[in-house]
Amino acid sequence: MNYSRKYNIQYNNSAIIRPEEELYTHFIQCIKTEPSEKIIQRFRNLFIKGTGYEDLNIKLALDKIVNSKTAEQEFIFILNRCCHIIINQWQMQPNLKPDIPKLIAELEHILPPGGANSRNSIKLRRLVKNFARSEQCIKLQRLARLMEREKGNKSARSEYVGNLIQRYPYLHQHCLVSDDSSSEFKRTIEKMQTKIQHKYEVNLSQYVTSRVRMIQTVRQYKALNQTKIPKKIIQPVKNPTLLSDRDLDRAIHHYLGKVELGYTYHDLSQKFLTHTSKTQSYKAFKDDLYEYLITSIDSKYGKHHFNHKLYQCLQNTLPDFQNQKINEFLLIRTCSQLFKFLVVNNQKNPEHYLFLDLISNLGETKVIGFLLKIVLLCHKIKPYLEKRFSILFSHYESFDKTGVPWLIKSLENMQIAFSIHFGNVDLSLAKFI
Repeated sequence: MNYSRKYNIQYNNSAIIRPEEELYTHFIQCIKTEPSEKIIQRFRNLFIKGTGYEDLNIKLALDKIVNSKTAEQEFIFILNRCCHIIINQWQMQPNLKPDIPKLIAELEHILPPGGANSRNSIKLRRLVKNFARSEQCIKLQRLARLMEREKGNKSARSEYVGNLIQRYPYLHQHCLVSDDSSSEFKRTIEKMQTKIQHKYEVNLSQYVTSRVRMIQTVRQYKALNQTKIPKKIIQPVKNPTLLSDRDLDRAIHHYLGKVELGYTYHDLSQKFLTHTSKTQSYKAFKDDLYEYLITSIDSKYGKHHFNHKLYQCLQNTLPDFQNQKINEFLLIRTCSQLFKFLVVNNQKNPEHYLFLDLISNLGETKVIGFLLKIVLLCHKIKPYLEKRFSILFSHYESFDKTGVPWLIKSLENMQIAFSIHFGNVDLSLAKFI
């Protein structure tokens, strides 16, 4: 994406540089030589206060941007890029990473335009205020919360859904990365995502091992007719999820074990793919897909309304391709449409009545299993489901987590299901729980 206007500013009759490039280069140079406190002060004076900036050329470059005809559209991307330049550099230095939330916190102290002492400052403050309401700023604030929680800081608002972002790495690409994010920032998020996912998988594996050892120890003492077990022998590992121990055990068994006719979810997906590899048309494939899916739905609930709605959704998907042979493109488009139908449509129309109805009747574990059944048909489909859940997360971000228990349980179940089927965690011992 092009963040800037095609409009040049000349210095010393030799170098022609766009004003936004002046800002980017300026911050890159400052980061190399100045401490983080000074950078934050520069950021505050230049963008938040809009006055008293020590470098006149940079202030003039910002004035050019603020007074441009396309400032309303472009300033969001320019300020976002300035933030990311600083974040990318600090992220690579462990001693400076804690200052990233401090930088982003400056955006929470927007000054009123009416208090400015010049026309340019008034315009700037209005633009910064618009940025504070933008998706780009929201994603920066999520990043700050993630980093605060990663280093163990719990804010006073920790009970809010938005503060749980660090628990769900599968949401990070959608909740933290924008279309205009730099490749460096995307790599930064990927590294954080990988680190958090690995830590979660280690904790989950240790929890399962601990549970198995505890059960075996209890059995051994019972066999010896001893009812009191020394506390030193049993050292339980903390449940790494927000589910109860019983719900966690049930979820692990469900996503790992046999769910239909002696088959696991993985077995069912492979069986279906083998069968449909010989399917002659897209229409026939959709009929087979319908049959594949409804076997996971309680018959009484399905016959009431759901099965008919699911069938209609499939029939209305890409009707012009009915006679074509199934291919990856058609598979991905079909599953993407299913996720919109089953979970939530889009950010502007976040209706999810059907998803709530499914959970109310089937429970979070089975509903996530139902969605997993679709994802296992093609791993390229996974980001499309993650996107649906990022929309739900964004929609309920400011809610108290106790007010949406179904969402928390769904997010936790999804994390477990994804870790089992797409991660590196070994939970083979879970069968002994």
